[in-house]
Amino acid sequence: MPSFDIVSEVNSQEVDNAVNQTVKEIATRYDFKGSKSKVWRDKDGIHLLADDEFKMNAVLDIVKSKLIKRSVDLKSIEFGKMEPGSDGLTKCLAKIIAGIDQEKGKELVKKIKDLNLKVQASIQGNQIRVTAKQRDDLQTVIASLRTQNFPIPLQFTNFRD
Repeated sequence: MPSFDIVSEVNSQEVDNAVNQTVKEIATRYDFKGSKSKVWRDKDGIHLLADDEFKMNAVLDIVKSKLIKRSVDLKSIEFGKMEPGSDGLTKCLAKIIAGIDQEKGKELVKKIKDLNLKVQASIQGNQIRVTAKQRDDLQTVIASLRTQNFPIPLQFTNFRD
């Protein structure tokens, strides 16, 4: 029986590359000369530190542009609120969202079932497996899901005939 998986993944290496490019640009830009602005990544996400809100907005713009250039969907990055930090600095945490959580998975399964096709969708951990007797039904599901706007990026993998 033909099947495929719906996943939401982020290319971790591309995120690292975007962060490194941001660090280089901040170090070389004239408007950041003498600034204490920093960007780094750890297991929690991407940490942003800037002198004030104006510089934080500039750092956010740089990070977003570098992520877009590296083909990382901005839906997979959740930028937090700007908070005051130590020494009068402003900090922000951008969390990386990977995987489909239970709530969004149920919403996806419901949308697939609303198509009234002969397909079965089941949640398996942080991905959704869709099976059908006909390959055309699976391709219709993929086409339909691509046209809809979800809060997370979706990839369609493991297509089996």
